[in-house]
Amino acid sequence: MHPSEIEFMAENEIIQIVPTFNHASHVHLICGSYGPFRAGLPLNVPIWVAINLRQKKTCRILAPDWMAVDKLNERIEEEKASKFFTPLPTNYYLEITQMLLDVASEDIPQGNEIKTAVKDLWDLRIAKLRSSVDLFIKEGRVQASLNHLTPMEINSVRPVFPDTLDALMILHEHISSNDDRDDNSQTSTATPSSASFSLSM
Repeated sequence: MHPSEIEFMAENEIIQIVPTFNHASHVHLICGSYGPFRAGLPLNVPIWVAINLRQKKTCRILAPDWMAVDKLNERIEEEKASKFFTPLPTNYYLEITQMLLDVASEDIPQGNEIKTAVKDLWDLRIAKLRSSVDLFIKEGRVQASLNHLTPMEINSVRPVFPDTLDALMILHEHISSNDDRDDNSQTSTATPSSASFSLSM
């Protein structure tokens, strides 16, 4: 999946805006109906709607609760303390942060600190993911599973997997071939026929 496709999916996440205009009726979209729009009253809409209205200067965007600097720092500490991946409030934390700060940085207090904290969280989780993949390869495992990953995190390592797993299977086959020559009584079931590495959200 291309990063732009993941960003497209992230745009359907719901956030709050404060419109500066009035529109009495609901707006009916494929993803749902939203409204009525009343100036000064918070309203839930998809991110792509919020971005469109903000670019027209007809609303103010409210940052999600999880985007507060103190809450992001708590997430970072939880991630550091756990050897596993911790659940996140959204599968699109990186994309949402980038989109909102690009369009509505004036609406979001501590924008620079938020950007830094999100990048620190991303770097920490990616380092953990790469370490897990490295351990999978070095130990010659044939099956592993990682939970609570986001689409963009999975996408960052997915391109290396086909070649990596192919190389791992060639290695297993080479070892099996050598063992067979050393001991004709060894059965072929001693070597797994496939390797799998499961990544899930």
